[in-house]
Amino acid sequence: MANPFQFLQDVRAEAGKVTWPTRRETLITTGLVILMVIFAALFFVAVDQGLRLFVTLVLSIGR
Repeated sequence: MANPFQFLQDVRAEAGKVTWPTRRETLITTGLVILMVIFAALFFVAVDQGLRLFVTLVLSIGR
């Protein structure tokens, strides 16, 4: 990095080329991410409870 000022100018020029999402696109993708997180959490809770019941059943048979 020989010239930090040139570097900053280049960074600013490249940032100007970025296509930023609209507010609507951001809200839609944020909503989808939240929805997927909720579905994943519910899935893992269901699998965890199922495995817990299975292990409890298997361990109680051995008594």
